[in-house]
Amino acid sequence: MKRLLALLFATSAFAADTIRTEHDVDYLGGGRKEKADLYLPANPQPGQRFPAVVIIHGGGWSGGEKRAAREINIGTTLALNGYVGMSIDYVLANSEHPGPTWPQNLHDCKTAVRWLRANAERLHIDPAHIGVIGGSAGGHLAAMVGLCGGELDPPGEGDTRVQCAVDLYGPVLWFEQRDLAMFRKAHVEAPELYKQADPRSHIDKNDPPLLILHGTADKTVAVADSEALAVAMKAAGAAYKLEIIPDAPHTFHLQPKQRDLRPLVLGFFDKHLKPKAR
Repeated sequence: MKRLLALLFATSAFAADTIRTEHDVDYLGGGRKEKADLYLPANPQPGQRFPAVVIIHGGGWSGGEKRAAREINIGTTLALNGYVGMSIDYVLANSEHPGPTWPQNLHDCKTAVRWLRANAERLHIDPAHIGVIGGSAGGHLAAMVGLCGGELDPPGEGDTRVQCAVDLYGPVLWFEQRDLAMFRKAHVEAPELYKQADPRSHIDKNDPPLLILHGTADKTVAVADSEALAVAMKAAGAAYKLEIIPDAPHTFHLQPKQRDLRPLVLGFFDKHLKPKAR
């Protein structure tokens, strides 16, 4: 924890003159309390446009928040490297929401994509190049945003599709093996609902590229979950990369002590979100 805090302090101090932030942005409207934080490159030039990435926190779909250490690390890293990062809160399956929160949690994530496109001019965003990244439950939602395309969209107008997605150790086999609070129903009561939320149910060969990362020391979500997603992607002929991080536990960000993942993740985003110079 001390190492993580020191790293975040150093990164924040370095970033002070090179990025700017906007906190608690109302991206959902309608009186919703869930907000977003923006991480933006400072002082964009006239006409300059940046790709954008939605950042989705973890917490078992029932906890977590947009300004946790992992999300700050990812948002700061993105802004320092020429991206607009948007870290979001979304509806959680907790005591404040006694009813089901699926698929509203996914709708909130997709609404964030729409919001970025609707605000592209003000934020200097290239609306044709938007990605998504998330960890744990957020990894699952990030994969769903990428793989669903125009399926399971929230009401309203606007494109929810992204050009690539990064899934950090998101649950997959859980949708076969566990009863999950966000459904407010057991698997045996609603197997089709669980199947609807399983990323493997939405894969086809035309899906945007997916980068999957998982640590071998993860005691919360088994490596087998990411391996199962990779097997399904391969079977469908979809574009993906599975990267296993030896000895990395659950909930790592882009700079775990086991390996600096910034070159891998930024390289993936650069490839798919930054147009080639002509």
